[in-house]
Amino acid sequence: MNDFLLKILPVVFVFFLGFFLKKIKILKHDDGDLLLKLVFNITLPALVFMAMTSVKLSFQYLFLPLIAAIIILIIYFISFIISNKLKLNRATLGTFVIGSMIMNTGFVLPFIIARYDAEALAVFTIFDLGNMLMIYTFGYFIAMKYGENSNLKIDLTRFLKLPPIWALLLGITFNLAGWKIGTATTNISNMLGKPTIFLTMLALGCYFQPYVQNIRKIIIVFSLRILGGLFLGVALTALFGLEGVTRSVIIICSSAPVGYNTLVLSSLENLDKDFAASLVSISLILGIIYVPILMLII
Repeated sequence: MNDFLLKILPVVFVFFLGFFLKKIKILKHDDGDLLLKLVFNITLPALVFMAMTSVKLSFQYLFLPLIAAIIILIIYFISFIISNKLKLNRATLGTFVIGSMIMNTGFVLPFIIARYDAEALAVFTIFDLGNMLMIYTFGYFIAMKYGENSNLKIDLTRFLKLPPIWALLLGITFNLAGWKIGTATTNISNMLGKPTIFLTMLALGCYFQPYVQNIRKIIIVFSLRILGGLFLGVALTALFGLEGVTRSVIIICSSAPVGYNTLVLSSLENLDKDFAASLVSISLILGIIYVPILMLII
């Protein structure tokens, strides 16, 4: 069997394992929140720190957060124009726009780790810096704009408290300063970072709900998020002259499924939560199918 498939199949298996364990009530939907808290606060920071200390930093990395922001902004404007023509109610319109522009980078991360080396994780982390910044600022603003909250003040402290960001900055500092990492620190970081793939896919399996609503609008959102993101990823990597692993990771992230923050923001601001749940759930199963295929052909 193809070596790539041998690496990806366990990732897919754990996703369905999470869904199965939820169905037989060993896990609950809300357990996904706990699993992702462990990932974002412990395992992913350890993985990011080790990746950033071992990779050779390049000037081209400076463009990665900008590319993420450009993709989100372009898709936002296109989705805004289309959603107005669909004459959606305010709550559904907000979810439609958010779902179109937010990339589920957490979903593609396990595939990237399984497929590539430390350089790919470094590229992913710096690219995701721009993605997260846009989610917690611009995305948060859009959710409040179409929700019931009239206070448009953006809470930047949420972004600044994210452990992966600090792991990224610490890893870059060690890298540029040429500081050596002790054996004990390396062993601990590696041990903490290894469960990242397992916990992430198990959590996504807990979140998955095979529930479809507003199929026409779902197809439009998927077209914008996946196909639109894919086109922009290819175009911008060509524009910035990016190649190799950097190009591949950007394209994969750009065409990622609908981000689960769509459901989080829709819930916080009382947007169309049922539509958001449908978007996130169905896009997860689509991602299981098309992400491995995309990784084979780019």
